[in-house]
Amino acid sequence: MKDPRPAGPPAETATGTAAKAPVAKDTIPGRPPLPASTHVAIVGAGPTGLTLALQLARAGVDFVVLDRELAGHNCSRATAIHARTLEVLQPLGVTEELIARGLRVDNFVIRDGRRRLLEVPLADLPTEYPFMLMIPQHETEDVLSARLAALGHTVRRPCEVTGVNQNQEGATLTLADGETLHARYVVGADGMQSRVRTQAGIGFSGDSYSQKFILADVTLDTLAVSHHELNLFFASSGMTVVAPLPSGHFRIAGSSDRAPEEPTIDDIQALLDERLPDAARVLTTRWTSRFRVHSLVADRYRENRILLAGDAAHVHSPAGGQGMNTGIQDACLLGRCLADNALSAYNGLRRPVALRVAAFTDRLTRMATLRTTPGRGIRNGVLPVLGRSAALRRRAARELAELAY
Repeated sequence: MKDPRPAGPPAETATGTAAKAPVAKDTIPGRPPLPASTHVAIVGAGPTGLTLALQLARAGVDFVVLDRELAGHNCSRATAIHARTLEVLQPLGVTEELIARGLRVDNFVIRDGRRRLLEVPLADLPTEYPFMLMIPQHETEDVLSARLAALGHTVRRPCEVTGVNQNQEGATLTLADGETLHARYVVGADGMQSRVRTQAGIGFSGDSYSQKFILADVTLDTLAVSHHELNLFFASSGMTVVAPLPSGHFRIAGSSDRAPEEPTIDDIQALLDERLPDAARVLTTRWTSRFRVHSLVADRYRENRILLAGDAAHVHSPAGGQGMNTGIQDACLLGRCLADNALSAYNGLRRPVALRVAAFTDRLTRMATLRTTPGRGIRNGVLPVLGRSAALRRRAARELAELAY
């Protein structure tokens, strides 16, 4: 499904002197006033935007981070941090704190009910971090924000960007309250519905899956699911990810034709009963949600002075848990490109990675949701055979950990 969302040609704006004087600080209590200009304006303070800010702070590049929310998100959403992401975050001074807060998982298992079809061990990965780290996204954001504050920077909240106009010299952002900010470069790290991408007229191409997903953090009474494995369950009715969290909870993400807008404990139990019969009982729920899964990649990552990173540039199926990781890695490279005046390399290095991740997670999703009996039989027969190959298991582990890029 193609979604170009044209925004028309960028409008010309003056640079530097075009910015209005900041609105008085007391109009939005607690929010620092905006400067008239900055080198890089980062729109969005999720993991991608915060990582980019840390990279720029480390390089001594002037920046401003804007986010439309008054406070950060308090649900877990993305929960897995892969080995390559831990590697690129290490120079920013946050990896050890993330590990201290998280739960190490050393096995990725594909199952059909109780039958284990394929195991991908992570302990032998060629990295200092041979595991998958399970940590709720709000904890990841908290670690990144704390590090940014320690370096003397903060996120401007709430700052909703309503317009971005650019010329050859820079871009001017207009906020919902009428304030403006001039920047030499603007980075859209503002999610799938990115206002920055839309304003730049950059297309967002790909597909959407027909099924909706139930998302929940729960406690389980189960002996069938380990706290040291991430499980991907195949079923004709849909795929389900069951991932452990450091709090003793489990993350459940399951596709469903009947996903209600506000899933209840009974909805989650019904999903597990269908795909893991008599193996897990839901005791409590911390929170639940419903979402639609897309596989979309921006047609390009740059339009003159505007750049994209994270979910503004790519979204994928949750199979494999690679979306946030790919965004954080975007940010690390983009920060170096901005610091080194080497932006011509960014699109060519990062967009192919997003396309590869989208293809990998799409294959997993479509394989997980085969509906025909012959197709499921072939899949369930072939995967255990392939799993006997140590070379294939190592290759799958490197792909999952994003060490193959």
